[in-house]
Amino acid sequence: MPVSRLLGSAVLSVALSCTFATAAFAQAPADTVDTFTLKLPAGDPAAAGVENGTVQFIGTATVIIRYQGFTILTDPNFLHKGDHVHLGYGLTSQRRTDPAIAFEQLPPIDLVILSHMHGDHFDQLVQEKLPRNTPIVTNKEAGEALKKMGFTQRFALSEWDRLEVSKGEARLRITATPGRHGAAGVSILLPKVTGSVLDFGANPDTPDYRMYISGDTLVYDDIRTIPQRFPGIDLALLHLGGTRILGVFKVTMDGKDGVEMLQIIRPKKAIPIHYNDYDVFKSPLADFAREVKAAGLEEGVVYLAHGETYAFTPRKP
Repeated sequence: MPVSRLLGSAVLSVALSCTFATAAFAQAPADTVDTFTLKLPAGDPAAAGVENGTVQFIGTATVIIRYQGFTILTDPNFLHKGDHVHLGYGLTSQRRTDPAIAFEQLPPIDLVILSHMHGDHFDQLVQEKLPRNTPIVTNKEAGEALKKMGFTQRFALSEWDRLEVSKGEARLRITATPGRHGAAGVSILLPKVTGSVLDFGANPDTPDYRMYISGDTLVYDDIRTIPQRFPGIDLALLHLGGTRILGVFKVTMDGKDGVEMLQIIRPKKAIPIHYNDYDVFKSPLADFAREVKAAGLEEGVVYLAHGETYAFTPRKP
């Protein structure tokens, strides 16, 4: 029997044995919400006063968000075509694409949002070259890994915790949202994943713009709490790809899941990302586009090629 099948059988056995424990954990009462603060050096007032914002798609789950003077980098992955990342349990995946820009071409970054600690979201090049004082917003599991790497500004959020960020007069609130990297039994064997809601503006309860980043999650019951707490999402960045570990275990949304997520979250616009960059991605963008068309949701979806930019404007009063 091939080694991969042996490993897959072992993983499945452990996953099934963990399913009951995982379900029991999910029913535990939620912890008290914690609020953290980050004060960034005041930037150029002219940049903060620019009305429009932009999202530039770099590749995988990596985007650069620029709005109200903030420059935010998500899930940085700057390896090139042919490079490999480690996924744990001795598994690797090969990159099929190049990033739109090289790491050295990045603009000055205010903070990084890291959904989870996997090689295709925080690769070995980034681990080596990202300045150790870069603020990184993530979950507690990834925060511990970052600590071992020497990163000094770690904001490790549990579900619904939030980070209040100021930069001169600009304000941003980042809230950690539910995410699960696979089915209940399998997810316990994978890195903890966290989604994020970004509320830009002086009053986060009535933001100038609200953005949701799904992280590498599947659709499950807890996702339905997100629009209850955060109605009126302006833009959703959806991690797709139908990623399958060992060719068996689906751990990110495929096209059908992506449409279900749209129907739950109900964003005004959505941008699919994380869909064609690695050989473990088994659901191409065409799957999502087909499901979107069938559901009559085409007007709400923006498709970006690597390097392309989506411009947005704040909500009207």
